[in-house]
Amino acid sequence: MNQESNYFTSISKAITTLFGENVQIERGFPVQGGDINKSYGIQLSNGNLLFMKSNEKSKVDFFVKEAHNLKAIAKTNTITTPKILGFGTEDGEEVGYSFLLLDYVELGNLDANFWENFAENLGNMHKSTTEAFISKEDLAEGKIFGFYEDNYIGKTKQINSPKITWVDFFRENRLAPQFKMAEKYFSTEDSKLIDKLLDNLADFLIEPRSPSLLHGDLWAGNVMCDTKPQAMLIDPACYVGHPEADIAMTELFGGFSDRFYAAYKNTGLLQPQYEERRDLYNLYHLLNHLNMFGESYLPAVKSILEKYVG
Repeated sequence: MNQESNYFTSISKAITTLFGENVQIERGFPVQGGDINKSYGIQLSNGNLLFMKSNEKSKVDFFVKEAHNLKAIAKTNTITTPKILGFGTEDGEEVGYSFLLLDYVELGNLDANFWENFAENLGNMHKSTTEAFISKEDLAEGKIFGFYEDNYIGKTKQINSPKITWVDFFRENRLAPQFKMAEKYFSTEDSKLIDKLLDNLADFLIEPRSPSLLHGDLWAGNVMCDTKPQAMLIDPACYVGHPEADIAMTELFGGFSDRFYAAYKNTGLLQPQYEERRDLYNLYHLLNHLNMFGESYLPAVKSILEKYVG
């Protein structure tokens, strides 16, 4: 049995515990969400509006880890995230389902300073101390890159075993597992290039000045604008790493203003020649998309291999 205080064994139990015995669900309605989970708005009899994500009952760990990641970002007191209300499983709908309950976020319109404020807040998150996100035992051994537990990047298990160096972490916990999952897509010659890249990764990546808590999946779809209006981060895949990896992800699929990048540069977190490392950071995400969605992402992966070790 899960012992977490905001873990519930039914939606109705969650609602009555959080809002009172007399509060009920008046209606639910589908809302736009991601590809992995179903998303709903829930109107309560007391007037509250909630946001619920659901998946198969066996996938409850997705939501447990998402809640932990949102809590990690909130712990930095730097940037807004949705309030976590609860998560758990429900036995209804024949086979049951898992769920995550959050405050419903009303969307706002970007104001003149949205991108600059977002960049400043993200920079402050990246500058926050990270010791709380690594176990004391690992910290005692000098392992400062990773996270206290594994989580998920999309549908894929994300390994966060702490390492002493950023390069070792990125090699062993990011690139190597994804390459292994994708090995059916690669020829013998490709495999030689992969081995060459992994063996020589320290020639291309550098250590950060200090470790940072990362969102981990920072594309435009995981940034919302609330009614204040300020940036709100959703769907994180957190770990402690190099802040450049978050910024690289923002450039992979676009959607961020040039003003965001100009303001983030003022934080001083990007190190010289960041642009030369950007594609290596994004190789992780392209490999993950290759493994989740198929070979349409293979040319981009091979292009990066050729760029660095071809």
